[in-house]
Amino acid sequence: MLDSKENIGDKFSFFEFFAGGGMARSGLGDEWNCLFANDMDRIKATAYITNWGEDHFDGRDIHDVKIEDLKGHGDLAWASFPCQDLSVAGNGLGIGNSNSEGFTRSGALWPFLELIDELRQESRQPPLLVLENVVGLLSLEGGRDFAAICLRLGEIGYRYGAVIIDTKHFLPQSRPRVFIIAVLREIDIPHNLDHGMATESWHTPTLMRAYRSLSQQAHADWIWWDLGSVPMLKPNALQNLIQFEGVEWHTPEETQQIISRMTPIHVARLEQAKAADIVSVGSLYYRMRREGSINKQRAEITFSDVLGCLRTPRGGGSRSRIIVAGNGEVKTRLLSIQEAAALMGLEDTYVLPQAYQHAFKVIGDGVAVPPVRFLAERLLEPLILAARENTASYFEETLPQLVAIA
Repeated sequence: MLDSKENIGDKFSFFEFFAGGGMARSGLGDEWNCLFANDMDRIKATAYITNWGEDHFDGRDIHDVKIEDLKGHGDLAWASFPCQDLSVAGNGLGIGNSNSEGFTRSGALWPFLELIDELRQESRQPPLLVLENVVGLLSLEGGRDFAAICLRLGEIGYRYGAVIIDTKHFLPQSRPRVFIIAVLREIDIPHNLDHGMATESWHTPTLMRAYRSLSQQAHADWIWWDLGSVPMLKPNALQNLIQFEGVEWHTPEETQQIISRMTPIHVARLEQAKAADIVSVGSLYYRMRREGSINKQRAEITFSDVLGCLRTPRGGGSRSRIIVAGNGEVKTRLLSIQEAAALMGLEDTYVLPQAYQHAFKVIGDGVAVPPVRFLAERLLEPLILAARENTASYFEETLPQLVAIA
């Protein structure tokens, strides 16, 4: 907790775990001071240090981090823990449990929570935690992993709730993510931040199913966070972001090769867009589909105002591609690094690796910047101010008593 009421005017401070390229830091903004950042991936660590410097950065495995490495009193600990074992593209191993000797990659969350518990024993646990991950966390194994996280948060002194924020409300990319926001039990939550019941805007059916699967004990600690109204994506956001000139398009032969991998449904969708007198931009992905007794690689397209979720490329087929059709023409190409950065809300000054695969690794595993800023503005900063007011009130009430005793 905070040391005294004198901290009320300070910047917000935070620890950033599984920091990647520091996109959460970018979203929190200049009013936040990073006390500690950690990521063991070499490519992401290089991106982080390039953009934010190496002060406070720790490149070790989370299991090797000790509370002695966490200096000061943070208002927030942010953890965008690994999603590989939770996502649709992953292997479904989940997060295991806190007693497992062989952790899954996503199970790196457990040593993070152990660090928070150790900070609690030193009376300097952050008043606020944010755990961010893919929505698959809510449904894997019937919500088992989500329930385990909630119970552990309760054990170390927090109440909690979750919201689903989709990047499509801010940028032309469909990227829904679950944010679990936990606050120390003793903090009085402002009435406007706790709705008291689920809202359609922030609590999706998937989240509701996960909530209903929780135990009565977990329900007792649950908070229905209210983020207010949903932002509206600006008109023509996708067309304004995509580069039509000065980029390298596939040759007609390469585009035809892609089309040859489409099923009739997707060919018909393409022909309709091609025949229109306006240009449409669409997402283009390769996916393995079971057809009869064999797996076939298929090219699948979707035309809408937002592109599909950017992913970390693990092979040529998983690279992010776009398709442009209209006025009788069809063109295809890889999504550029600059476009991908814009789809994550990164500033032009943010430096990404020059290698395509490396740049998309940083981007694909990152959290989009605008949802973080939105969450900070609507919820995190008001909660921290409330925590500081609680601390100030405590000192105002107890300090005269302590002086009198002395």
